[in-house]
Amino acid sequence: MQTEPETRTAEYKRERVAMILRLVGWIALWLQIALAAASSLMLVLAISGRNFNQAVTPAPETGVVNSTGGTTPGIGIGVFWAFCGILALLFGAYLAFRQTRFARRLRNPNQIIHPKKTEVLRVLRLGIIVGLVGMLLTILGCGATLGVLLSKSISQPQGVAIYNPARMIRSLDIFVAMANMNGIAANFVGTVASLGLYNWLHHQQSS
Repeated sequence: MQTEPETRTAEYKRERVAMILRLVGWIALWLQIALAAASSLMLVLAISGRNFNQAVTPAPETGVVNSTGGTTPGIGIGVFWAFCGILALLFGAYLAFRQTRFARRLRNPNQIIHPKKTEVLRVLRLGIIVGLVGMLLTILGCGATLGVLLSKSISQPQGVAIYNPARMIRSLDIFVAMANMNGIAANFVGTVASLGLYNWLHHQQSS
């Protein structure tokens, strides 16, 4: 049976764990949501711009509408990986929200509903994995997008006007690269938060 000082120490540790879980969980959640919203907006602008260009871009010298002249071949790969990265990011945000629910349950006087440490560590471990997968997906998307833009820049003739719209680097193409970069940053935030909490809880157990 625990003595009164031991009970107070256990309550203090539990309150501290709840506070850290709640603080880090909310920070990671809102940062990931904000960056996911920014990435989604950039993808929407890029996709809507591609569709608009497909509808109105005239073919050179003929004035006839060209269905592909205003788009960038290969950029759709970057859009796909960015979308997959956003899905992983949203799942990571959900895991961060679960951390805040753990903190709320820890602060409840009823010890029956307190989460087990193994349950909290399992969610944190899953958050680390999801963050790493999300970073991998968005790195692939960023690499594919930059590769397409680099090939277009190399193929452009230097010092002369470009009459073929398909060979021009458009600002909408940069949006795809920026969406992937935001995805990398957001998944990195989630990974660091989960990894930091995971290591901190292990340290608390050994202390």
